[in-house]
Amino acid sequence: MAEDIVDIMRDTMAAIPGAIGAHRERGELVLRAERGQAYALFQTLRDRFGFQQVMDICGVDWPQRALRFDVVYNLLSVTRNERLRVIVQTDEATPVTSVSAIWPSATWWEREVWDLFGIAFEGLEDHRRILSDYGFEGHPLRKDFPLTGYVEVHYDTERKAVVYDKVRLTQEFRNFDFLSPWEAMTTLPGDEKARGDRK
Repeated sequence: MAEDIVDIMRDTMAAIPGAIGAHRERGELVLRAERGQAYALFQTLRDRFGFQQVMDICGVDWPQRALRFDVVYNLLSVTRNERLRVIVQTDEATPVTSVSAIWPSATWWEREVWDLFGIAFEGLEDHRRILSDYGFEGHPLRKDFPLTGYVEVHYDTERKAVVYDKVRLTQEFRNFDFLSPWEAMTTLPGDEKARGDRK
């Protein structure tokens, strides 16, 4: 490629709405964006820089931050043979503008992010759960979601229905030493001869 897209973006950063900074990280192009102007940024990336496809959208939970979530958009420019990762930060209460009008396939990814992280998308017409059950409570990929979950599901043959119950741990929690059987054994049969123990 004659001209690197990072250099192009740096030269025109003032003209890109909502862009905070562009850099390469481990060979991958990364762009941070302001949440309020992210939609205009994505339109510019598609129309001016040729990022025709959104490959996926995912979330990252940082519970110690005020803006707890990163929404990560992975874009592809087929004409440039270039990938771009755009990161937009948000909190639990503030929605991110949906990009489903720019890339219709983004609807599925945004539904998945909402289902697993609880990040709302303004303008997304369909906020139904996509991976978990419709009656599911909570968002399982948040770091504060309990490992055992809140409910367990089983099929009751008497009721002929799926039943939701509170989680019951049928066994005490066990600590494991994770040693192999050979490491855990400190003495082996026959060691007394090697040590000179005589009986």
